[in-house]
Amino acid sequence: MEIYDVTIIGGGPAGLYSAFYSGMRDMKTKIIEYHPYLGGKVNIFLEKVLWDVGGQPPIQANHFIENLIAQAMTFEPTIVLSQKVDRIDKEGQYFVISTNTGEKHYSKSIIIAIGGGIYEPIKLELEGAEKFEMLNLHYTINGIERFENKDVLISGGGNAAIDWAVELLHVAKKLTIIYRSDELKAHESQIKKLIEHGVEIKLNTEMVKLISNENKTAIERVLLKENETEYEMTMDDVLVCHGYNREVSLDFCDSIAPVRNEYKQFKSEGQCKTSIPGIYAVGDIVAYTDKVYLLVGTFNDAVLAVNSAKKFIEPDATSYAMVSSHNDKFNERNVAVLANK
Repeated sequence: MEIYDVTIIGGGPAGLYSAFYSGMRDMKTKIIEYHPYLGGKVNIFLEKVLWDVGGQPPIQANHFIENLIAQAMTFEPTIVLSQKVDRIDKEGQYFVISTNTGEKHYSKSIIIAIGGGIYEPIKLELEGAEKFEMLNLHYTINGIERFENKDVLISGGGNAAIDWAVELLHVAKKLTIIYRSDELKAHESQIKKLIEHGVEIKLNTEMVKLISNENKTAIERVLLKENETEYEMTMDDVLVCHGYNREVSLDFCDSIAPVRNEYKQFKSEGQCKTSIPGIYAVGDIVAYTDKVYLLVGTFNDAVLAVNSAKKFIEPDATSYAMVSSHNDKFNERNVAVLANK
């Protein structure tokens, strides 16, 4: 069996930066990610622009993920995709991580970086909906140019739906928002923008049927139910924002089950240590006094957890890595970087 110094459960920003920093600490590292891609929850809002990452100019989320992944791969960690961690046990001095594929992973320490859990969009429960998902039925926006000059129907009234509508104001030809309740739940300022731009908002309205074109290659019309009245509506694309199913299940054998709070977050005893030596938690899944639930806080968590894991494995190790500006690991890489400028 192959044994890793640290196994990171979750490939979002917290997990990716943990992988980079563990490489700086000469730790043999593995990431296990449930989805077939890295980036975590940032993948939900790929077209958004991020302004609040220290030292980073405003950057679109999809490019931010690309940068995070490239940084994480600096020291060539092992990446395992499309596996969900079901259970963690302990055999002797090693943790045994079992996944839904039946595979077992062995590690000296573990960093849990699952964010708020596994997020999956709540999908339409309408007949035939799944066959349109790769066509003109969307649960997120992967390329805003896809909607240029299109007639877009948005279903949902929360922040996600209304934020996407605002993003599409100057891209789409026409926007229509439907929401099954009698009041939108999003921020007032965003709703005001839509109203000022004359976006049609239909409350107490929901889709009850999808009607395909003659070739069955796309949705051509939808049947709407507004209060008790049903009628058809044509559109080019349908964007559904009905929220997300969230799963934070992660089983442990009784002897190594870390303490959690009422929100299923792991309680940190300082330096992102859980109540179990050798198990650490970072990002949204860890709770402690003065916790900052922003990307800057995530990166700090990653550093604390990796340093704690390093000291757990090697008690005589230094408390933190040499900074990159003076770290010999980057000498050759610095030459390459400067040569490309």
